[in-house]
Amino acid sequence: MAHIPVNHPLRPLYRTIAGLVGAYVLFFGIVGVVQTWGDPLFERGPVWVLGLRTNLAFALMSIVFGLVILIGSVLGRNFSHYLNLGIGILFMAAAIGMMAVMQTDLNFLNFSMSTVIVSMIFGLIFLATGLYDKVGSPEDAHAEKAYRSQPSSRG
Repeated sequence: MAHIPVNHPLRPLYRTIAGLVGAYVLFFGIVGVVQTWGDPLFERGPVWVLGLRTNLAFALMSIVFGLVILIGSVLGRNFSHYLNLGIGILFMAAAIGMMAVMQTDLNFLNFSMSTVIVSMIFGLIFLATGLYDKVGSPEDAHAEKAYRSQPSSRG
């Protein structure tokens, strides 16, 4: 059995936090589209939105991700659990990828170091919310609690 809490009492709070981060990503994308509309899709100009550098492609991608995150937060249940874990891993991997290509011509989404830092923070938030919003039957929750409280087999 995985060592992930089932039916954690703060599950609604974690879903709300994930939803708020998703709303920020969506809002960032909308403002980014408004600011970069008419520019080439992969423009590498000095456009900053909410403290992050962006272009039209990154803004459109943010709208899609923000909507997916918000839908997952609204639907809840284990869909939200798996979505938050996946999105968290994706944000962390994207941040590492952003850092690797930031000073090269491969930086076609116009990233900056502030974008990397925010992506890392969001990835950690989604991983944390994904770990604590798993839903199960009362029997599953009881079995998980019994598993956590059993004595260690270490000698």
